[in-house]
This record gives sequence, C-alpha cells and structure tokens, in this order.
Amino acid sequence: MHSYAYLMEGNHEIARLEIKTDIKSIKKQSMWAGLKPGMRVADIGCGPGKTSLILHDIVMPGGSVVGIDFSEERISYAINNYNGNVQFKCKDAFDSLDDLGTFDFVWVRFVLEYYRSNSFNLVQNISRIVRPGGILCLIDLDYNCMSHFGINTRLEQAITDCIQTLQVKADFDPFAGRKLYTYLYDMGYEEIDAKVDAHHLMFGLMNETDSFNWRKKVEVINSKFPGLLNNYEGGFSQFQLDFQTYINDPRRFTYTPVISCRGRKKENIY
Repeated sequence: MHSYAYLMEGNHEIARLEIKTDIKSIKKQSMWAGLKPGMRVADIGCGPGKTSLILHDIVMPGGSVVGIDFSEERISYAINNYNGNVQFKCKDAFDSLDDLGTFDFVWVRFVLEYYRSNSFNLVQNISRIVRPGGILCLIDLDYNCMSHFGINTRLEQAITDCIQTLQVKADFDPFAGRKLYTYLYDMGYEEIDAKVDAHHLMFGLMNETDSFNWRKKVEVINSKFPGLLNNYEGGFSQFQLDFQTYINDPRRFTYTPVISCRGRKKENIY
C-alpha cells in the first residue's frame, strides 16, 4: 500500500498495532474463513508481524506464512521479532505481487478502510496471488468510529464532521466493511460467506488497550490535519479533553461492526 496514503502512519504505529491486535479474534476469524494446517498463507498489510505469527501457528504443521507490508520500518520490526518460520516481504500491494507465487489463503484485515477510492482495484490485484480453489478473506470495519451513546451532541457532530473530512482528504472509508461481499461476488468468487461481529465494543470501565488505541487515533489525525477541529469551541485541546472524558465514562457505549467475508476462487480464474 502507498505509504503516503496510510492515514495512521506515525511514530507510534508499531506500538499501536502490537497492542490492539487481539489473538483470540485473529484465530476465530481466520478459522471461520477456512484457514487450516498445511496451507500457504499471505498476510497482506501484516504491519509489525504479530498477526502473521498467529496465522502461522494455525497452519502448522506443514503450512507457511508470508507477511507483506509497504513499511520498511514495520517489516524490519517483524523480521527482528517474529521471523522464525514466517517470511516477511516489504512490498506495495498495489504493485505486482506475482513474484511471490500463489497462496491457498490470502488474508486482508483492516487494510481497505484506508484506500476508499482504490479499494476494489487493490482487492483485484491481491486476488491474482490466490490460487484457483484458494480462499480470499477480507475483513474490515463498517460505520467506523461513528456509533456512540451517552455522548453530547456537540462532540458527536465534531466526530461526524471529522470522518466526513477524512473521506475526502485522507481517502478514509468508514463504510469499507459493507463492500466486501460485493467485491468477492463481482470477481466471480464462489462459496462466499459473510458475518458481522462487534468491534470497538466498549462499555463499563475503559481498558488500557482501547484507551491507548483511541488516544493515538485522535493524536495522529490532529497531527496530519491540524486545522480539522478549528471550528470546535476551544479547539483541538478542548475536543481532546471532551473526547477523553466521554471515552473514560463507564456509562458510555461505543461499538463498530466488523464484517468478515470469505470466498473461494473459481478453478478457471487465473
């Protein structure tokens, strides 16, 4: 993926990805999609490599995993921390991946939301490395960061305005999840299945993982678009204070749907 287009790029992105990656969710989602021992797997947008290692554990014995990310820094971290039997390649998934060969299972999780205008083109390019009869699994969020209760109207409107602006200025797609089924359908995949679960499910006392993740989201967005909240009374500092107050209130309820889709590539599609 083009590094300049990745909204969350920043000094703390490796730490954010490491902290937020939930082992149980990865295992549940990948096994639902059909991941089994012996498969050759491509993890597209592997980040610092934690997810690749989880997938590797599932395909043992006899399987293998190649983690792919455009960031040299994240790939270097992955090699230093998760290399073992996992291979890592620094490649842009918008470019040709043909030199990697084909895979039994290709995993694309929380990637397409950052490439609103080109997400289908990206999926088409990634599909080239799915072997005929292999599985492509797409997972992404829907109505991302936009479902809250117990929030005041001013803060809720500011969040909505930010999301709308990011769609235009950062190519961010808060509705990526609902598109995944149609992408697989339009490419002629068979045995397509889909499911919806809750993500960012926050009620009661805030845990440190979610607190860190949301704090970094707000900080990164402000650093890249410093004037985004100029119209908020009190500016960014007041927005940040109001948002943290809301997020840390055990009365609040916040969630984002996560949509998982999997399909099998027709034997006659190459």
